[in-house]
Amino acid sequence: MRRGFLAMVLWLAAALPVLAQPALTERDRTAMQDTIARQIEAFRADDGALAFSLATPGIRAVFGDAESFMRMVRSGYAAVYRPREFRFRDTLALGEGWAQTALVVGPDGVAMLAIYPMRRQPDGRWLIDGCELVPLPDRTT
Repeated sequence: MRRGFLAMVLWLAAALPVLAQPALTERDRTAMQDTIARQIEAFRADDGALAFSLATPGIRAVFGDAESFMRMVRSGYAAVYRPREFRFRDTLALGEGWAQTALVVGPDGVAMLAIYPMRRQPDGRWLIDGCELVPLPDRTT
């Protein structure tokens, strides 16, 4: 009995951040994906100003300007800078926010899972708060 109660308390503690979040609507999911897709297109077109504008104020503060941001993307994020393939996957609860995932195949043919933490801004827009690229073992094209 005591173990069952403890297990339930631990489960609730782990689930509480997710339960406390407002529900994510299909409109939110679409808006997040549209923001990411616009940034990918901006990268493909070397439109640093647009790509930079789709990042959160915190990310913009770290890099200071579009040129520095694009230099970082070109040097460390080739898979999203020039993807061969890009497909949206799941939307996940992440801390107090949400993350959109995507399957990305980089110019080298290596498949990766891109995880985009997303933040809703006071004006209602969803902006990108980073990108983590996780290599997918044994996945190349």
